[in-house]
Amino acid sequence: MRRFLLPLYLFLGACMPVSQSEPATRSAFVDPTLPAMKAFSVPRPKPVQASNADLTRDFMDLAMALESGRDLEVFTRFEGPISVRLVGSVQSTVPSDLDRLLHRLRMEAGINIFATSAPEANITINAVSRADIQRFLPQAACFVVPNVSTLSEYRQARRSNRVNWGKITSRTRLAIFLPNDSSPQEARDCLHEELAQALGPLNDLYRLPDSVFNDDNVHTVLTGYDMLILRAYYDPVLRNGMSRSEVMDRLPGLFARLNPAGERISPRRAARTPRPWIEAIQTALGPGASPITRRAAATEALSIASAMGWEDHRRGFTHYAMGRIIQSTDPDAARAQFRQADAYFARTPNTELHRAYVASQLAAYALTENNPDAAIHLTGGSIDLAARHENAALLSTLLMLRAEALDLEGRASAGAEVRLDSLGWARYGFGSDWSVRAKLREIASLNPLKRARGSL
Repeated sequence: MRRFLLPLYLFLGACMPVSQSEPATRSAFVDPTLPAMKAFSVPRPKPVQASNADLTRDFMDLAMALESGRDLEVFTRFEGPISVRLVGSVQSTVPSDLDRLLHRLRMEAGINIFATSAPEANITINAVSRADIQRFLPQAACFVVPNVSTLSEYRQARRSNRVNWGKITSRTRLAIFLPNDSSPQEARDCLHEELAQALGPLNDLYRLPDSVFNDDNVHTVLTGYDMLILRAYYDPVLRNGMSRSEVMDRLPGLFARLNPAGERISPRRAARTPRPWIEAIQTALGPGASPITRRAAATEALSIASAMGWEDHRRGFTHYAMGRIIQSTDPDAARAQFRQADAYFARTPNTELHRAYVASQLAAYALTENNPDAAIHLTGGSIDLAARHENAALLSTLLMLRAEALDLEGRASAGAEVRLDSLGWARYGFGSDWSVRAKLREIASLNPLKRARGSL
């Protein structure tokens, strides 16, 4: 079970459960001229609108399989109250982000989970350096391991069945390894993904459009869908050690009770995602491949998506990936790919956030062509979507794009106000102040007036 770091614009957190045989997946300085970092407050998850037949199928594929495709024979979860401890050199934003997440898990998923300082905690979140994480998993930003609490324990046990997710029959003690030298958003994204997988599903499914249990990394915080899956995971009708058939027998009644509206929704029955497409996408977007290899892999992924007859977000994601890969060498062809991506996203429910990513790309094109009206239109509807999904990196980028468009329209004071608003979010989304400044320069370089004046 492996999750890849996909350098797809703002897709930040690639984190994974890890096992022995099947791994699941610059210094900052203070710039006094930048405003204070902003943070999200009240969560706004979208209510679930899904067929219970689809939810039952999704639950079985998420809970009873690993990412490799290997089936799990027994259902595993924690039983009883779950304690969580945070240790190590922790970023200043992590404790409050963890508190917000634990509150959401209690209120939205109904899980009896709480913070503790006791060393015998069920889940120990270790804040360690990125180098320490990548010493074990070079492609990972963070990971979770069963039956250990510290990095030294994992180092000693990593080649044994003790930490093999495919061999465990219950969950009592786990360790999460979180980067302490990343942006605040990446650390928070890791918290959401790794704690969710420590508690629940070990698999990820590309067919899910509205979930962090998806390797495309579009969603960075737990969605309403994810909370429903976790609520089902910890419902009293299920228990640790159940067989596949026992779990399956209980799910129809369970979802009828938890999601009564889903009884009246027709199932979508999205096709399974073939392994060759997954491997092609991971090659195209993962680390280490040459530009030629990336493009060839993206071309193969497009061919598979077409042959599968996909009309959903996976087809859109494939076009988006191709657009990102060829953008520097063939910008016109890349824009055509982004437009195709948007067309497929528009056909799939629950893909508003996907379309916001595309809007940011198309708005950049509009700026370079001195078309501020188009850039303002494209960013307008996407800004609230990025805020609703708590994606500060995307939100700040959209605000910066909008500020440049307002400047182009001659509305300099309005542009300055929007740009100032973007900076607090950028400090959370991108981290160090030098990276915030770099993002500002990158967006400003799209403005033809500033290029002409040499004012970047």
